[in-house]
Amino acid sequence: MNAAPVIEPQRALPVYADCDVVVVGGGPAGIAAAVAAARHGARTLLVERYGFLGGMGTAGGVTNFAGLYGRRNGEMTQLVHGVADDLLARIDALGGLNKPQDGMQGRIRVRSYDTSVYKCAADQLLLDAGVELLFHALAAAVVMDGPRIAALVVETKSGRQAIRARAFVDCSGDADVAAFAGVPFEVGDGQGSGLYPSTMFRVGQVEAAPALAAVGEFKAINELMAAVRARDPEAYAFPREGAILRPQIDPREWRANVTQIRNAAGQAMNAVDARQLSEGELEGRRQIGEFFRFLKAEVPGFGASAIVEIAPQVGIRESRRIEGLYALSGEDILSSARFDDCIGLNAWPMEMHSAGQIEWFFPRDPERAYNHLPWRMLVPRGVDNLLVAGRCASMTHQGQAAARVSGGCFVMGQAAGTAAATATANGARFADIDVAALQQRLAADGVDLDR
Repeated sequence: MNAAPVIEPQRALPVYADCDVVVVGGGPAGIAAAVAAARHGARTLLVERYGFLGGMGTAGGVTNFAGLYGRRNGEMTQLVHGVADDLLARIDALGGLNKPQDGMQGRIRVRSYDTSVYKCAADQLLLDAGVELLFHALAAAVVMDGPRIAALVVETKSGRQAIRARAFVDCSGDADVAAFAGVPFEVGDGQGSGLYPSTMFRVGQVEAAPALAAVGEFKAINELMAAVRARDPEAYAFPREGAILRPQIDPREWRANVTQIRNAAGQAMNAVDARQLSEGELEGRRQIGEFFRFLKAEVPGFGASAIVEIAPQVGIRESRRIEGLYALSGEDILSSARFDDCIGLNAWPMEMHSAGQIEWFFPRDPERAYNHLPWRMLVPRGVDNLLVAGRCASMTHQGQAAARVSGGCFVMGQAAGTAAATATANGARFADIDVAALQQRLAADGVDLDR
């Protein structure tokens, strides 16, 4: 029913902080942005909705870094460096980083990790850089001063508060700050659907030897699913083709990426629709129960296993994407595009989670299977002191299917944080900054600019 709206009385908000740079969102983009800004001398505050960092890598249960590696001169090598190196080294030092794992006939490579270790390592990294952290705070609105954001409004356990800053970096994943500020955006594919989300889970108490023998290869679980379907098409309801079941550092524990969340119309769940998001959480856990029934009954080594974690939230691949000065496209991915305003590299192919399946589209040149990410994709139209980094940056639906993963997010975040620290020092509009000087700073900080 259409109830009459409730009018909220005007009120004065206490100011939580007044700083140089505010970063919203603590995933790979937000971690890299906050660390880079602080290291370049900016008083930096990171605002995170949960009580821990990592974004979809922890709250969404992804449990692996994708897009760090790509083929250069035909050889698989790490292409994403900088803050990402610091974070990986800290996770490794705490015993939480797995060896690289290849898939898709050697065309992709990921690094899996322990989510608890990731949380602790990220805490240490930001605190050592001098970043202030505000957990359990949800971005709720912005206060504008002409074309600039004057303050961010957040909801906290201490009530509704305001945060003033000279520069803002939206790493929320959903472009929340940009949307509040009036930046134009699209949701999903612009036609009511998008990349389908998944609820992730981990399985423990697995018998490692028979499990590795049966499903240790990247595609083996799908062959087993197909065999079961051929035997009895009605036995199990699999939500999609292209299931991913891979061992963690300890092969008695496995990560499962097997679900696909639809809305009532059968399209991808809209992650910025409150009702659909709630219904999607329920559907994800229902699908996990059904798939786990299959694992225990049909997959060697999983008969006595148990679910040890269901991710705190459904894993979102795509929601809002802002309109920026340039939109990274699918053709940019396939053609291994180069840009004069390169801020780093994307090494992940287009991974299209469409209805019932995953479609992969790789760069046409297997010798150079990566593309540049341009500075302009971080600069939204209409707001002078805001940058947007991560999966909600300026990309087409197809371009976002590649650059949304953690490797590209680290790259975008580090460039945004570095630029934000510089801009606060001289009051420049982000659209007018000296890109060559930014590139020099990024290169000095270890970022691979393909030079």
